Amino acid sequence: MRKKLKLRNGEYYHFDNMKIMGLINITPNSFFAGSRRMNVEDAVEQARKMKADGADILDIGGESTRPGVDPVAPEEEIERIVPVIEAIKKEMDILISVDTYHSETAEAALLAGADIINDVTGLRGDPNMAKICAKYDAPIIIMHMKKDPKTMQKDIHYDDFMGEVYDYFKDQIDFAIQEGNDPERLILDPGVGLPKSFDNNIEIIQKLETFYDFDLPILLAVSRKTFIGKILGGSPPEDRLEGTIAISCWAAERGIEMIRVHDVKENCNAIRVMEALK
Repeated sequence: MRKKLKLRNGEYYHFDNMKIMGLINITPNSFFAGSRRMNVEDAVEQARKMKADGADILDIGGESTRPGVDPVAPEEEIERIVPVIEAIKKEMDILISVDTYHSETAEAALLAGADIINDVTGLRGDPNMAKICAKYDAPIIIMHMKKDPKTMQKDIHYDDFMGEVYDYFKDQIDFAIQEGNDPERLILDPGVGLPKSFDNNIEIIQKLETFYDFDLPILLAVSRKTFIGKILGGSPPEDRLEGTIAISCWAAERGIEMIRVHDVKENCNAIRVMEALK
């Protein structure tokens, strides 16, 4: 049976096929320049294009979470993303996820009409995040991250990599539920690239079935990331599209529920062909 997600309004969102999440960064420093949009008009235009290209969900972020980047204050993050959320919701019917680990930003985004909170710290970055999500019945994407965005790639060490990620998810799922969140509103993101070595990234993708035990939807976010460039001999983000599509198709073949990508049309077209051949 395909998994489903309970939305804020109580209705269920069914993963009858792989869902495509298009990402829009309202930031000046995200690692892939092609995803950056610094004003409302550009962001809405990108949203229109992504929806037309097949996006099911839009993920809007006001702070880059690439390794080593300085954090943005919640006030500035709110100023960046709330007008974009409001403008998109006014124009089109599409689910919006907000990429933030600040509870203040999450609350402002949810009041503006956002549907999902995508927390890269897995509810560990802000002690109030789980409570805010519960207050607004918001689905949560719980990503695996060992440290914080600025320091996560320093001194990467795991004694039992897959076991530690598994235990992390178990702990954070339990915590979310204890704080009042409905387990039917949880999604898991293994956090490829954040913080992990090259070998860790390959292993966690190869062993995604490890997390099927939780019976929750899985989001895979690998678009144009560094480990793809390393596989391809050191290619820059601009040259990692084909590698991203290869992993998207690999994930679709294995029934992963959702991918988060910069290039919606190219990934969507490849995935739909893969699904037709099953």
